[in-house]
Amino acid sequence: MAHRALHPFRRRVRKGVDAMPEVEISEADNIRSLHLGSETIQSSMNLDEPADLVLSYSRAMMAFLLWHDDPRHILQIGLGGGSFARWIDEYLPDAVSVAVDINPQVIAVARAFFQLPEEGDFFEIVEADGAEYVKVFRESTDVIMVDGFDGLQIVDELTTEAFFEDCYRALTPNGVFVTNWWSGDKRYQQFVERLLAVFEGRVIELPAVSHGNMAVMAFKETPSPLGWEALETKADQLEGRFGLEFCDFVSRMKDVNLHSNNRLLL
Repeated sequence: MAHRALHPFRRRVRKGVDAMPEVEISEADNIRSLHLGSETIQSSMNLDEPADLVLSYSRAMMAFLLWHDDPRHILQIGLGGGSFARWIDEYLPDAVSVAVDINPQVIAVARAFFQLPEEGDFFEIVEADGAEYVKVFRESTDVIMVDGFDGLQIVDELTTEAFFEDCYRALTPNGVFVTNWWSGDKRYQQFVERLLAVFEGRVIELPAVSHGNMAVMAFKETPSPLGWEALETKADQLEGRFGLEFCDFVSRMKDVNLHSNNRLLL
């Protein structure tokens, strides 16, 4: 397979870098976790099985594979402890994965303590503002995964209509945007409405099993399949391939999204 060129981009542009939250590490029951300026766990790693997705929200974000199970290029905005990078390296080894983080301390800690994949042709870490970095793409990334937290709340710059428009332009025609939000955030419905406007209603919510996290997916084009029977068949196939609870994902999507008896309504 020919290697894909990675985008050269190295600048930090968001103001206030020096005021970023301190990065801390905790460890309990063989699980190492990363924190940003609070006790809230941002990312976790099983020391025996580093590629496992320990946190339920991180597993829920992988539900995009129900519609796009062979991405060639994945852009991650927010490195954290590298959970997605390790999982992609293990289960999607042919995908080029680029992880962007504005916080140099996060990058340093992840490299030192969280067993990241080797950086090279298929994995790269970029120190940059993700809201700016996404602008270098034009219909050239298949999946955009956003998990931006500043220690107190979801990063404002990663929830604007302008940012969603940049992501829309960056995606390939059948690309998917997926983000992690808190359903209890008073701004949550506002975020969803902006996303619905930009992606013309093609938005699906998937609640994680704990902590109020919501994986929200938006599609550049109407995804297929949308029928429950086809989705359940696909979920069963993906469970065997990836070892994640895709059948449960489908069940939970049915609970919270508009649908008929036969299909999701997008």
